[in-house]
Amino acid sequence: MTNNKPRLLTGDTPTGKLHLGHWVGSVENRVAMQNDYDCYFLIANMHAFTTRATRFAEIRESVLDIALDYLGAGIDPQKSTMFVQSDIPAISELTFFFSMLIPFSRVMRNPTIKDEIRDKGLGDNYPFGFLLYPVGQIADILAFQPEVVPVGEDQIPHLEMTREAARRFNQIYCAVDSHINDSDYVKAGGLFPIPQAIMGRTKRLIGTTGPDDHGNLLKMSKSLNNAILLSDDPDSIKKKVMGMYTDPNRLKATDKGQVENNPLWVFHETFNADKTWVAEAEERYRNGSIGDVECKKQLIDVLVEIIEPMRQRRLQYANDMEQVLQILRNGAERANAVAEKTLKQAKDAMAQLY
Repeated sequence: MTNNKPRLLTGDTPTGKLHLGHWVGSVENRVAMQNDYDCYFLIANMHAFTTRATRFAEIRESVLDIALDYLGAGIDPQKSTMFVQSDIPAISELTFFFSMLIPFSRVMRNPTIKDEIRDKGLGDNYPFGFLLYPVGQIADILAFQPEVVPVGEDQIPHLEMTREAARRFNQIYCAVDSHINDSDYVKAGGLFPIPQAIMGRTKRLIGTTGPDDHGNLLKMSKSLNNAILLSDDPDSIKKKVMGMYTDPNRLKATDKGQVENNPLWVFHETFNADKTWVAEAEERYRNGSIGDVECKKQLIDVLVEIIEPMRQRRLQYANDMEQVLQILRNGAERANAVAEKTLKQAKDAMAQLY
């Protein structure tokens, strides 16, 4: 696994199985980049404890679900390193050091933190670790000194904090001039590259259900029951697509329909490779000469073609969970070698090797 390729790090907090939003947001990029990058994919089980500390068995199940989803989606353990966060002790130690470089007020300005507190109805009833986990994400990333981080749109604020921490560490402990370009930090003697985001082709995939009380279409989320999973079988996909929210003002097939902000057409534009059919069908939809059912059946075929190979690979791995666990153990061994080296380099820069 040792190579001279540029390094890539990204991962997921195990809160359930992956869905199509994850696919177009980041996972698709991860699969495609395996040949050109030294890839590390982290399952952040420690972060899951920030809101589910008493549901530890559920977290373990989610970790294994994510591992199966990675493998099903096409992550190749012969090319990439998959591992579980809690198996890498250096991450926790780096989290402590980085927490000294990020002001509390900066953490609280992170819009993702504010959104999670609101969306999960946490109020003031969240553990201290909930506010620590954005710093933990900094350590997750910088422990592997990656050049690029494939992320979805909602993770950009976390990555920006990571970039700030990397600059600050390099400036304080490696005497790097604060006025140089991000791309020159390592050349100037910095330990940490300033990682760049790699965005998916769709920043925010909407779900299959209708808008909220303010008329905004909701992001795809398993907790909102509006997600199509990468592990869904054809019957499940059919049921979800046939129940998909479309234009509420279109009562029959001959009514003119609205394509914009219509989940049916958002999905066709995102996943249907036959762009000629999509353009022609959208025009017919606007003119009232094609029905929702016909368009939904076409979308079912498109999604089954994408998801079914993933589901079949996932089932093969699920039949041998010991193999999956061994993949994670092998990944942890490789990841520890990298993270321990980073920790030693960081301590050396901080004059804390004794």
